[in-house]
Amino acid sequence: MEDIIAGRNQVREALRAGRDLHKILMAERLEGEIIGEILSLARTCGVPVQRVDRNVLDKMVGERHQGVVALAAAKGYVEVEDLLALAQKKGEAPFLIMLDQVTDPHNLGAVLRSAEAAGAHGVIIPRRRAAGLTAAVARTAAGALEYLAVARVANLAQTIVKLKDSGLWAIGAEGDGEKLAFASDLTVPLVLVFGSEGRGLSPLVRKRCDFTIRLPMRGKVNSLNIAAAAAVLMYEVVRQRYCGSL
Repeated sequence: MEDIIAGRNQVREALRAGRDLHKILMAERLEGEIIGEILSLARTCGVPVQRVDRNVLDKMVGERHQGVVALAAAKGYVEVEDLLALAQKKGEAPFLIMLDQVTDPHNLGAVLRSAEAAGAHGVIIPRRRAAGLTAAVARTAAGALEYLAVARVANLAQTIVKLKDSGLWAIGAEGDGEKLAFASDLTVPLVLVFGSEGRGLSPLVRKRCDFTIRLPMRGKVNSLNIAAAAAVLMYEVVRQRYCGSL
């Protein structure tokens, strides 16, 4: 479950300590020295701040919040280097998943569950404009968060460049991708990059990918939900790497 941190000093100290915070809820028109420090620390740490009515905070924690409540991640994040180290420890070619501004917690949770089941070495998400590891995500992941490492980064495009420098291929998934997924070599060290619901890959992230792949669509709809598409593509990686010619 999410850890709720209430109170100005408590939230400030959590930010100072580098605690993984999903977001900060702050009462409207709240000002002051400590509030200014919280806002500055939140900007530095990449933690979004949402202004809300005090009644929202009252319902969450009673009247002990002093106008400030922080929601901590349901699980701590790791560094991207930790994901690569895990692949090396297992003696496997890196298999990472990157999510570009996926905002729906149920989609994120479903992707995390599929990633763990498919044996991915970890998932990378952005700090801003995306769902984090909230209680709702943990519930949808149905236990997968206990076994799957998740890294959160400030800049996805720069992270892709670093991964490519480490020998990984960056392969984007799009409805009109350049290559058919089933005709592409997914046995190489790779990071599969999936775009947000509706908008797909952001232009700069798409530009950093080596190429994009697509799934063949035989029906009337022209694309799958991100959670469904991610599951299919992750298991294509499993098929190519571990199932031989079956």
